[in-house]
Amino acid sequence: MRSLFLLPLLALSSTAVFAAPKNVIYMIGDGMGPTYLTAYRYYQHQVIHGTDARTQPVANTIFDDLLKGMASTYPDDDTLVTDSAAGATALATGVKSFNGAISVNRQHIPIGTMMQLAKQMGKANGIVASSQVNHATPAAFVSHNVSRRNLNAIADMYFDYRINGKPVADVILGGGTDYFVREDRNLVTEFKNEGYQYADNWQQLDVLTRKPAIALLDKVGLPAALNTKQPHQLATLTEKALQLLSPAEKGFVLMVEGSQIDWCGHDNDIACAMAEMHDFAQAIAVAKAYVDANPDTLLVITADHETGGMSLGADGKYLWLPDVIQNVTATGRKIADELNAANTDEAALKRWLELTNIKLTAEEQQLLLAQRGKEQKDLREVAVKLVAKYSYTGWTTGGHTAADVPIMAYGKDSEAFQGFMDNTAIARQLIRYISTTQQ
Repeated sequence: MRSLFLLPLLALSSTAVFAAPKNVIYMIGDGMGPTYLTAYRYYQHQVIHGTDARTQPVANTIFDDLLKGMASTYPDDDTLVTDSAAGATALATGVKSFNGAISVNRQHIPIGTMMQLAKQMGKANGIVASSQVNHATPAAFVSHNVSRRNLNAIADMYFDYRINGKPVADVILGGGTDYFVREDRNLVTEFKNEGYQYADNWQQLDVLTRKPAIALLDKVGLPAALNTKQPHQLATLTEKALQLLSPAEKGFVLMVEGSQIDWCGHDNDIACAMAEMHDFAQAIAVAKAYVDANPDTLLVITADHETGGMSLGADGKYLWLPDVIQNVTATGRKIADELNAANTDEAALKRWLELTNIKLTAEEQQLLLAQRGKEQKDLREVAVKLVAKYSYTGWTTGGHTAADVPIMAYGKDSEAFQGFMDNTAIARQLIRYISTTQQ
């Protein structure tokens, strides 16, 4: 399959003479709107200072220190509100498309991606995600499909789509075993026969010593950061990807997605969101340290869209309480499962207090208990609404919004991302670097 725009992009950039960054690290916080950055700043301040938080100055986070500008995210239709597929397509190709599209245009013709271009230029490629690795965002960098929902076909394309006789991605780390080991096809075996090293659990990551390599560490997405026993999930995978991709004679392109920030936003789960933001921040710190040690590298961080319409302050109160959020030790989904598993209502209320440290009124207790035994979604929605109520967190939707998203950058030519840009302009600038001959 020949991708639209791939050869024109090469031709357009072949005469460039500036010294482009050799390596590109592209990090996408799925759903990470600007309020998420603000919330994380105050949340981290609370975590660090505890009861002294109100008497200490609020310090910058890594997001604040690297902030360069803002980006628009609208898709190629009249909605103005993008989904992750169209957003990732714009960020991977520099071309807008319709919601649900995986790097195809409105006529369903494949659009060349920066990783496909990098492969053609002899660079190495890697993808890291806390979701399944064939989810919308990573998929848009290495594959093409008219629908993000065709997860098996997208997984197949990770192996079947070739440039210079090789799969596009040299390193693939995240979740998604269910889509790669199926009754109709075992893609893991095919990758291993192609020479890829493989790991299917965290303890086996050390066996990945060279590229090409693939690690699928869960059936679908990885566990939520707030629930997992594996610390620093995304940072660990980012560090491993950088180890595997280095050195690369002609450089590399690595895309790292903080996938589940978006999932928390869809659930309107503020405690979940802050844990995922912390997981993503730790991965950014790993990438930043790599840039410091390898100055011929550019780090760019952005989001595909905002999820949930989060606000800090709600119900007419000039107040937001991150200490409430800090005390919540499980996602809304896990809280619902634990409360449903309790033998009695009394045990359920006890477990609620253990997981949230939020003391409910009698009316709120009855509201919570009334959902026990029903669908997890019903109990989860009540649980996260109570956390939102006590922390004064507002949400306007369970979907996405059209809010602009932040752009952060660090390293070589990072000033090129200063100010306001469309999401396609970020991709076009990176494509320009990737297609430029090193001086």
